[in-house]
This record gives sequence, C-alpha cells and structure tokens, in this order.
Amino acid sequence: MFSPERLGWSVFFQSQIDPTHDPSLVPARVLEDLGGACRVHDGDREMLAEIPGKLRHAAASRDALPVAGDWVLVRPRPGEDRAVLARVLARRTRLARKAAGATTDAQLIAANVDVVLVVQGLDQDFNPRRLERYLVAVREGGASPAVVLNKADACDEAAARAGEARAVAGGAPVHVVSALDGRGIEAIRGHLGPGSTAALVGSSGVGKSTLVNRLAGAELQRVRATRHGDGRGRHTTTSRRLVPLDSGGLLLDTPGMRELQPWAAGSALAASFSDIDDLAARCRFRDCGHRTEPGCAVRAALEDGTLDPLRLASREKLAREARDFEIRHDARLRRERNLEWRRVHREMRRDPRRR
Repeated sequence: MFSPERLGWSVFFQSQIDPTHDPSLVPARVLEDLGGACRVHDGDREMLAEIPGKLRHAAASRDALPVAGDWVLVRPRPGEDRAVLARVLARRTRLARKAAGATTDAQLIAANVDVVLVVQGLDQDFNPRRLERYLVAVREGGASPAVVLNKADACDEAAARAGEARAVAGGAPVHVVSALDGRGIEAIRGHLGPGSTAALVGSSGVGKSTLVNRLAGAELQRVRATRHGDGRGRHTTTSRRLVPLDSGGLLLDTPGMRELQPWAAGSALAASFSDIDDLAARCRFRDCGHRTEPGCAVRAALEDGTLDPLRLASREKLAREARDFEIRHDARLRRERNLEWRRVHREMRRDPRRR
C-alpha cells in the first residue's frame, strides 16, 4: 500500500486542482509510458490508463503527453484496474533533450524528478565532455544533478577520475560506487528518501540496471554484459519505469543514451561552467572573446594550466548550440504565427457577413 505523498504528491500538484472539480477524477502518478496508454498508481492501486485519441490530437507537441514521473488526473473504471486519462498536471521539473533531426522539439525523458543520477562507467565509458552535457541538461530542467562513477571494482584509477569529474561537476556531488559488490551504494541511498524521485541516466553499459537491482534489493531489471574490446553496452532497459523502493523513494531507470544534446541551455550553462564565468568576470573587457584581447583572465588561466582548454571548448560548443537552437526555435514560432494569421484571414474573407 502506498500513499500519494510517498509517490511524490505535494502542494505544487494539489494547487492545480479546482476544489469543485469532477469527483470521479483522481490524481495518479505515471509509472510507465506505453504510448497509447500508461501505467499509473493512485496510492491505492496500479492501473492501466488509456490516453484518449482526443487528448492525443489536442496536444500541441509530444511533450504535452504523459511520461514517466508525471502526475495526471484519471477516471477509474468501476470494478477494473483500468482508467481513462483526463489531464496532465503541470510539471515541477523535467529532463529533456533535443529530438533527433533538424526539429526544435523536445524529447521528454522524465518529469517531476528531484535528483538525476548521471552515471558513467570507470572504464572506457568515462568522458568528462559528455558528463558536462548531461549536467547542463539536468540543471536546465530544474532537477538537482549528482554524478555516479560506477564499476570501481574494475578500475585502478578511480580516485583520479573522480577528481576529473569533480572538476567539471559544478558543485554536484560525485559518488564512486560499484553496483557489483555494493561499495559506495549507501551514499546513493541518501538521494532516495521518502517521497523523493531519482532518475538514472547515462550510456548503455554503465551499469544503470545493475544499480537499480542493487538499490531495490531485487532483480527488477535484466542485465547484460558490455561488449569486449570497446566497452560499449547493450540496451537492456527499453522503457522508462518508476520503481518504488523500500526507502520510500522512487527510482527511474532510462534507456542508454550515448549522445545527449540539451534541448535548451540558458542559465544552466552558467551553473555548469561557473569556474569559466568567474574567470571571464575578471577579464579587462566585458565583451572579451577570450582570443587575443589584452587582460584576458581566461587566456591567462589556459596558459598557466589552471583551466583545461577542452573544458573551454566544450562550453563554447554548448553555447553555440544553444544560440543556434534559439534562432531555429524562434524562426519556427514566427512561421507558425504567420500560418495561423493567414488561416484567420482566409476564414474572415470567406465569412458571408463581410460581403
């Protein structure tokens, strides 16, 4: 038996419900998105909630539809463990990435997550540049990031790599763990208190499913070995599902993602690269491009070795991607507004009362 509070229900969601709303509608947490339906839990039971075609067609974009972690209003069917979804409540946080291709749409990964555990393997998967991208995406969505360096049992350089991770983590906690033998796992449990929701993200093969099983104390997720030679993983998690834990928290495993382009960057860049922004604030010129300008504190840090040139290049690349995204996104909005105005004008010209 669960309670709504244990599932993450809070005043934020309660305030979105009109006291006079239809009493046949009950709030429920989305445990798993199945496409045309989703599995939800209302605190008493788990149900399969159908997403009506009308709701799907009315959604302005794919991210307006429910994903794992969302709170929704459903209408249970009497005598059945089935319901019909009526409404998706506004999200407190979200984890999204840019959808594949030239589109400016977001691909929503999870909703209403308190902390995102960014998992990297202490093997051939470890990559500070990819870690920076994940941290920007997490912060942009409003969740708190934490870094999990897994496979400490198979790495002799764990301490050195943890130092590299802390250098780019922007203050996020860094945990060195082994899901295989259990070392460091108690530190992860500290993020999974009653009513809290954590998500695991990272490439295939970093051990996310093994971490879920270790934290849950049961074999909930199927595990497959990484490939020999390149250390790349094989997809074992194919959907996103919230798993209730004995600690009272909820854990969400996600399919592996080798590449992640943040859907937007904005202020998350400053939070993730505060060390570079602090240096830039000491440059002689406020609009310093950090190239050949005199009195550039960033260039000085590069020259004395206190700033990694790869980290500066990573920030500049993410900033360019953010600017390009904003330009394309704004252009799309302008096109959509122009098309809407043309449609309105056509309908006005067809109106016989105007003749």
